[in-house]
Amino acid sequence: MMPQTTAYKAAARWLAAFALISIGGCARSAGVIFPVPTTPLVWPASPDPARIAYVGQLSGSADLKAAVPFHEAFTRALFGGGPAFSMLKPSAVCTDGADRVFVADAGAQVVHVFDLNTRKYARWVPASAEMFSQPVGVAWDPTSGKLFVSDSVGACVHVFDTKGAYVGFFGSGALTRPAGLSFDVAKNRLLVADTGGHCVVSFSPQGTLLETIGGRGTTLGQFNFPTNLVAGVDQVFVSDTLNFRIQRLNSALKPLGAIGQKGDMPGSFSSPKGVALDGDGHLYVVDAQFESIQIFDRDSRLLLTFGEEGSGPGQFWLPAGIFIDRNRIWVTDSFNRRIQVFEYIPEKRQ
Repeated sequence: MMPQTTAYKAAARWLAAFALISIGGCARSAGVIFPVPTTPLVWPASPDPARIAYVGQLSGSADLKAAVPFHEAFTRALFGGGPAFSMLKPSAVCTDGADRVFVADAGAQVVHVFDLNTRKYARWVPASAEMFSQPVGVAWDPTSGKLFVSDSVGACVHVFDTKGAYVGFFGSGALTRPAGLSFDVAKNRLLVADTGGHCVVSFSPQGTLLETIGGRGTTLGQFNFPTNLVAGVDQVFVSDTLNFRIQRLNSALKPLGAIGQKGDMPGSFSSPKGVALDGDGHLYVVDAQFESIQIFDRDSRLLLTFGEEGSGPGQFWLPAGIFIDRNRIWVTDSFNRRIQVFEYIPEKRQ
């Protein structure tokens, strides 16, 4: 005989299920993933023209707000819903240039895949889950449709095809502790910030080692624990984290100069991490210690800072990665266990 509490729960489930049938059953239509905020959150504040606007956040599979057909709603009423997956320590983010968002989660040892169009969620891991020690970087090759994932502990780069099938890995022996990735479309190469090796390493899309530049030091062309990088049309920007600066390299990976220095004044850095470029060539730098993002123009002049410490919209707790696609700004808010989404508003839209 079932315990009374269990019997009550079972009866409640059946009653809920029959209630669904009696009201015509009830499929749930898809919700709005990023509802328009009641009070817009923008930077800079009025009366200055807004340049950055808060859009929303993703913290797990439930945030896709997928439609629920009747048969699934009925099953959930009887037996409860399926598992919901959440982020643990998101480190890096990128998109496929369309509707899929890829998040490297070092805590969960997976890549979360959010499809904003189909509302489907997936978790990508290598052929053996044990092969993923600490995924911390992601980059998408739009030509081949491959996703590259850096594994800082495994000292390699894993590769997935466009459907999530595991292709293999490369970089063993050439990498020490790889972190940030950026696919350089103009040069058809994958760039890797090798934190442990204090260098930048480039590979062909097939995984052939092309070049290693750098070494530990403070002069231009040398690095001190670089963590992230981004390739632009004719320049590469590298977060030279413990030199407290962003290094500017040309397309041949030769040093051009540096942005910032250690300090707490605007334009200075405490822990520069993720870097990204918007459509107008502005450079975005995530500072994990300042809990903010600084934006620089093409001449390395500071334009704007947004974000502050906290857990609300537009607030961060040890942010790490950033990616910009079609004016959407995706930021890994690591210790808040979420991706925050913003929009860059170009001047012509004012």
